[in-house]
Amino acid sequence: MSNHILIVDDDKAHGLMLETLLKRWQFKISRAENGLEAVEKIKETPFDCVLMDIRMPDMDGITALKFIHAYNPSIPIIMMTAFSDIENAVECVKCGAYDYLTKPLDFDRLKITLDKSLEHARLKKQVETMEIEYQTNIIGSSKAIVQLKELIKSFAPSDATVLIRGKSGTGKELVARTIYELSNRKDKPFVTVNCAALSETLLESELFGHEKGAFTGADKKREGRFFQANGGTIFLDEIGEISPQMQVKLLRVLQQKEIQRVGSDETLVIDVRIIAATNRNLEEEIQNGRFREDLYYRLNVVTLDVPSLAEREGDIPILAQHFLNQYAKKNNKEIKGFTPKAMDCLIKHEWRGNVRELENVIERACILTYGDYIDEAQLPNLLQQIHSSKNSFENISTLEDMEKAFILKTLEECDNNKSETAKHLGISRKTLHTKIKQYNMEDDE
Repeated sequence: MSNHILIVDDDKAHGLMLETLLKRWQFKISRAENGLEAVEKIKETPFDCVLMDIRMPDMDGITALKFIHAYNPSIPIIMMTAFSDIENAVECVKCGAYDYLTKPLDFDRLKITLDKSLEHARLKKQVETMEIEYQTNIIGSSKAIVQLKELIKSFAPSDATVLIRGKSGTGKELVARTIYELSNRKDKPFVTVNCAALSETLLESELFGHEKGAFTGADKKREGRFFQANGGTIFLDEIGEISPQMQVKLLRVLQQKEIQRVGSDETLVIDVRIIAATNRNLEEEIQNGRFREDLYYRLNVVTLDVPSLAEREGDIPILAQHFLNQYAKKNNKEIKGFTPKAMDCLIKHEWRGNVRELENVIERACILTYGDYIDEAQLPNLLQQIHSSKNSFENISTLEDMEKAFILKTLEECDNNKSETAKHLGISRKTLHTKIKQYNMEDDE
């Protein structure tokens, strides 16, 4: 896909000439006639580079440069001017311009500068992605994971409350820690609370603290997790499990930025960023009266959906090798990788437990393996059976037998639901019944 360049020049003839030239160089081109228009276009379209004049009406190039750089510092901006003014050149560089060209433009230098700026931006983005992976262990290069990393990177420096949604085992706590590590609060505390693991009374004490004698067993004063996280970040895991009474108290924390210890009338002002996570559908919980709508909107300032492992199948080999390296080292083994059959088992498994399940499988395999490679024999029986059933067509010799086996397998996967089976096979329900009769599969079912 060709790179998208924004040309910003109030000289229409010069702008048209540049557009024609850059299109000849296989770039995709958009135009703006002043800095104000350029800033608006930057907010609408993810350009790869900006080629901008300095002297323009409404908003000059240097002012526009500052706005664009503040909005997205990763876009390389090349400035142009008809005046060889060293002061303007220095000012542009100080404000973040990639380079500075004088009119009339040297086309060879323009082409070299454009190519270098785009390569520089590409390498910078690659390094930033590697840094995020190094800092946080978010492993993967699938589209879903790359988008997740980009989202995290975009809002992590803010203080916005974040709601992380995803199935069990997808790595919601890892995502929360990533946000913290990339935030301006990374030098302050990061406190984690599993809301599902505590009763209502214990959870209130855990979150807000208690005074001595506040309840049976409270033999001394205790600071709560919110107080411990003051100045930093608190991660409330499984937020969908808390009671309606606790939801009211948590709402007050979000609204007033203050807490009260159990058994105390003293109000404590706190400065804490809240990151919450849930594997429940909170919209459905609201409709069923189990979760407060006002609390949901307070938590849902920024929402992150963590993909299941099924949605990022291409990351399975990368994750498997990552866990292999980790647990081989832990168990003092020198295991190099996986046999093709073992990797085939891993890729074809459904992974209902997501990344957590994959990690447990690899840890187990590392303990059982004494050779250079993990084979399917070191994997759980369920994975081996799936691999065997997936390859059950290898001994079929005719197209009719293949079709029969495929229909039977799909029926099995759909729990013998004819409508669902027909949908998966891409045929009508009537055609499916015809095929079942044709191959005498009534008994096979």
